[in-house]
This record gives sequence, structure tokens and C-alpha cells, in this order.
Amino acid sequence: MKLKDLLNKTDVVEIAGNADIDIAGLSFDSRKISANTMFFAISGAKAEGHDFIDSAIENGAKAVVCEKIPDIRNENVCYIKVKSSGDALGKIAGVFYGEPSKQLKLVGVTGTNGKTTTATLLYRLFKNLGYKTGLFSTIAIYIDNRKIETANTTPDAITINSVLREMVEYGCDYCFMEASSHSVVQGRIAGLNFTGGIFSNITHDHLDYHKTFDEYIKAKKGFFDSLNKDAFALVNVDDRNAKIMVQNTKAAIKTYALSSPADFMCRILEHSFEGMLLNIDGTEAWVKFVGRFNASNLLSVYAAAILLGAEKNEVLTELSRMLPVSGRFESISLSSGVTAIVDYAHTPDALKNVLDAINDVRSNYGNLITVVGCGGNRDRTKRPEMARIGLENSDKLILTSDNPRFEKPEDIVDDMKAGLNTAQLSQTLCIVNRKEAIKTALTIVGKGDIVLIAGKGHENYQEIEGVKYHFDDREIVLEYDSAVP
Repeated sequence: MKLKDLLNKTDVVEIAGNADIDIAGLSFDSRKISANTMFFAISGAKAEGHDFIDSAIENGAKAVVCEKIPDIRNENVCYIKVKSSGDALGKIAGVFYGEPSKQLKLVGVTGTNGKTTTATLLYRLFKNLGYKTGLFSTIAIYIDNRKIETANTTPDAITINSVLREMVEYGCDYCFMEASSHSVVQGRIAGLNFTGGIFSNITHDHLDYHKTFDEYIKAKKGFFDSLNKDAFALVNVDDRNAKIMVQNTKAAIKTYALSSPADFMCRILEHSFEGMLLNIDGTEAWVKFVGRFNASNLLSVYAAAILLGAEKNEVLTELSRMLPVSGRFESISLSSGVTAIVDYAHTPDALKNVLDAINDVRSNYGNLITVVGCGGNRDRTKRPEMARIGLENSDKLILTSDNPRFEKPEDIVDDMKAGLNTAQLSQTLCIVNRKEAIKTALTIVGKGDIVLIAGKGHENYQEIEGVKYHFDDREIVLEYDSAVP
């Protein structure tokens, strides 16, 4: 495409050079530049893209999008100055790939907890209703039935738009996307045309990146600020920040809740470890999910489906057939009569929700042991709270390693222990080796007891010093069970 045409949707501050040139590709990685590529100099947490402009030009870049034009310029290169290179990348990528988000119905899901479950269930629901459907989630990207592995909750803008183009060409009618706070701030979803947005909840998380809770809220709110007047903004008004999310949106505001007056409402009539009987929008439905947080997730799926034009009874029928998402309250019955529950809960609120769900239905069960750790190089402020919530809602707590990344796991465990008093520490074991921690928990329990293994869920790796080693909580549980005589 012509460079000047690619800039139609972007707020350009200054152009230095000839914009009447052909662009063959886009990249924000100078190492992946080829002839006639457009390079985006993006300021990131790990690297400053402006430092790699010369390298990109040496590799064939003919245009550079930057927030500051270099003092010494190459006369064969066009420099485009913008306020945000990340935002420009999102908008330009959309144009480059023919604005695919306008050619299907794209729905974004944001919030601290519940994004993966909500987006994945919507994807499954619309596939079961007979539509070709796409998904961007923490677990994977799907183009209908084709799976693409992903490293981020929300990929970069080039990946998003190129995959959306594939979805359109394959004939997808819908796409459901987790929209992380990072993706909003970094412009990864800039320029996308969303049919609707869903807000689940917001609690303290990612403060290692956003620094303050207000900035985190602002990031989530930015997604709803970007919706157009033809879209819907579906928010959980059981969360006190729901009104803030939509106070400046142009979209049609719709609400859902379990406890507050809302457009879409749900009540839990019965619950057990096998599932719940819900009253959704006046109709009863049995679902194979456990916990109030899952009732809220299912309600958001139902509400979004109705807003997208699906028929009520068909939606409820499909919801009653669905199984939980991998690593989300995944229950494993052991031969010893112990129930192991593997869950992705890695924030204080998510851990409390899962423990509440277990405690609500465990009256006929025995003791509850929680195994939990915290990720390294992430928000340290939640570590003491995770330990406190774990113990206050369990009979025994085992603190262990999660993904320590570049921190010492012993230091992370010490941070968690700081949330416990002397009496609580007497009910706590610290076993840094996660495999040993899980096996210890399964060893010290008996028939009827429950072991919650929290933090990693679907993840099949443990990240240590920049290396990802294979590690799957579920495999450890099954391995232990098969070895027991």
C-alpha cells in the first residue's frame, strides 16, 4: 500500500520525507525488517524502540513511525512523527490489513478476573449455535477450529489484525477477545471496531506496570471510552467501579448483576461440586460450573449473546451443556477420595472467589488445604494479601513457587509470609519446590478432603530465570494419584 494511504486513520504530527512510496510490511522489531517495511519505534518496558531506528533502516525500512524524529535523517526514508507510536501501529495495522474488525462482530472482554472464561464460553457458544467464530484468549487464539499458540493475553496489533484478516477470509461471523489493560495503554487494540465490550470486575492487579490503582482503572476505562455509538457496553454493576468504566462511553450501556438491579439478572438457587441451578433472566438452568463468580461469568455470556441477537432458550440450552474452561476450577477426583481443584487464581480477589465457592458447598466434605504462590517480577503488594486470604479461608496453607521469573522464589515466599501473624504461621508450610508442595498437600489429606492448587491453572510451564520449563499442576496431581498403591 501507499504510505500516504496507510496514514488516513492516524493523527500525524509531522512528516519528514516522501510519503508517496509503497509499503510491503509492518514491524516494531528491527530484526524482522525486510525491504520496504514500515518500522514503528515503540517505547517499551524492556527496550526503547527509538534506539533501533538506524538498525531498522539498515535492514530495509523505508518508513519510520516515531515520537521524535532523529536529528540526523536518511534522505531515502520517510519519518512520521506521532504522539504515540503504539497507538499509530494499531491504527495503521488495521488499514494495512483492510480493517477486518469491521467485517465481523468483534466483542472485547476486560476486567481483572473472568476474561478468559467469558471470552472462551462466548466462542464455544456461538460455535455451537452454528457460526464460524474466532477467539483471542490467554490460553490460545482460535480461527474457528484452528488453534494458534499465544504468549500474551492480547497480542500485538500486527498479529491481531493479520489474524482478524484470516478470520474474515475463513468466513468467521464473530470474534471474542480478551482486552487486557496493557493492550489498551500500549495501543494494541487501537483502531479496532468493537461491536461490544464487557466489563467483569476490577481489583488490585498489575500495579507493577500501572503503578497505582487509579491508573489501572483508567486503563480499563480507556477500552470503553473507545467504543462507538453503535456498540454495546455490558458492565457488571455488582462491581462498584462499573459506573466509572462507562461514564464517558458513546456505546449503549447495558448492565448485569447477581445482587444489584440490572438489565440482566441471575440468582443461584442450588449449588454443589457438580454444578449450580441458576435462575437467569427468569428461567431456571442447571450448569456444570461452581461458584458465585462463575454465575456472574455465565450471566455476562448470556447477556452478551442476547445483545448479539441470539435466541434466549437456545443460549440457555447451550450454557447448560458447557464445561469449565481449562484450569478454571478444574476438579480432579482422586482414587483416595480426595478432591483436587486446579485454578488460575493469581490475584487476591480471584483466590477469595474460588475459596468462597469451595466453602459454600463443602459442608459434607473434610478439610481444605490451599497450595499457592505468587509470580516474580510482578505486583509485590498482593503477596501478603494472597497468603492471608489463603489461610483465613482454608484449614491449612502451603506457600510455594509460581513463576519466579528473575526473582528468588524464597524471597517471594517471604513476602507472602509477611501477611501472616505468628499463630497463622503455625498453620502454614513453606515448600518452595512446587511439585513437592503439591505432593505434600495430597499426602497429608484424607478421604473427603479438598486440595486447592491455585495460581497457574492452564499453564503448562514454570518460568525460571528467563527459561520456561514444562510444568503442569494437573499432571502432578494425576502422577501422584497413579503412584498411590
